[in-house]
Amino acid sequence: MSKTYSYLGKLQKKKLLVKTKKRGLHAGSRQSARFGSSLEFSDFRAYQLGDDVRQIDWNVYGRTQKHYIKRFLDEQELSISIYLDGTASMQKAEKKWEMARELAAALSYTVLSSDDRLYFAAISGEYIQPVKKRGAIYSRKVFLDILHLQAQGVSGAFWTALPKVISKKEQLSVLISDGLEPLSVMEEVFQQLAALKQEFWLIQVLSSEELFPDYSGDLKLLDAENGTVVNVSMNSAILTEYKTRIHQHNKELESLCKKYGGHYLLAADDRDLQTILFTDLPAKGLMR
Repeated sequence: MSKTYSYLGKLQKKKLLVKTKKRGLHAGSRQSARFGSSLEFSDFRAYQLGDDVRQIDWNVYGRTQKHYIKRFLDEQELSISIYLDGTASMQKAEKKWEMARELAAALSYTVLSSDDRLYFAAISGEYIQPVKKRGAIYSRKVFLDILHLQAQGVSGAFWTALPKVISKKEQLSVLISDGLEPLSVMEEVFQQLAALKQEFWLIQVLSSEELFPDYSGDLKLLDAENGTVVNVSMNSAILTEYKTRIHQHNKELESLCKKYGGHYLLAADDRDLQTILFTDLPAKGLMR
């Protein structure tokens, strides 16, 4: 690989923040909302890099020569889904597709490093077998597998396919998409997630070209989803109208997210990934 991904060490110590009161089914490294059980011992788990060394049980270490941490009944894992838009409109723009994949990979890495349960699915025009993993031991492999996802070369719409594959038992669903489908279609997904009492984030990944196009003259525009070609003559008035409409669309999309209790983040493909991960998400209270 040409990249070293040196930020993984920093990412390993982070957690995605979820406010939901829905409890996980298995013990993990997070405290649940249940009061009064923090002193009730459950079992041990192996020490992992980033854990508080003060939690190591030295009596167990003396017997086994291995580091273990006590785990209590109120420490429950989270189940987190990450859905990546793998449709043609994402894949045709190389930098945009790279940004979307790396965001999905980084967040999946964080979920697994936190000892939470991950459900990941890249969705295009056909059903893709999801990844279901738990535990830090899988974090790097899943990270690399997502980074190396290849374009499927199939047509289809992310938002109309998504309701068929949403996992119903998650506390958080993260949607990574360009969000360029009709607002009414996306609202149906938000309604479904709200009905399931799932928190959700929408990370809208757009290319700088989509946000601030700089074209002139006669052009042929190709719809990446259905192959339709439209002939247009670009001028400053049309560009100004386009920029106004894309800005309005994004503002309405953000408002829809908030209406159903979700969080919205715009990530242009020319932004620095680490700024998004370590500045933007914590600023919104989504990561610590």
